[in-house]
Amino acid sequence: MSVRKWSFYLGTIVCVALSATSAWAWVPAHTNNRTQYHQQARIRQGIRNGELTRREARRLEAERTKIRRDERRFRADGNLSPRERERLQRERNRFNRDIYRQKHDNQDRH
Repeated sequence: MSVRKWSFYLGTIVCVALSATSAWAWVPAHTNNRTQYHQQARIRQGIRNGELTRREARRLEAERTKIRRDERRFRADGNLSPRERERLQRERNRFNRDIYRQKHDNQDRH
């Protein structure tokens, strides 16, 4: 094969590899944004219909802020390790359970 063909194949392989890598990195972030949006919507809905007291809502917002702060800190080096990803997922799962518990604990604002 000529050098021109090799460089073409090498360029194609590099482009495909970079595309696959960037697409893989985009999916968790997109899913994460959707999850955060739904969590925030659940909190707002709980405030609107009185299922959450002001104190519960403030506590949930503080927990949400802590998770976002942890994620920014973990991503500061440009890489999210599997251990960090697992820890964030545990925190998000716990946060979802906390939202559910606070909305269904028979304490309401009315």
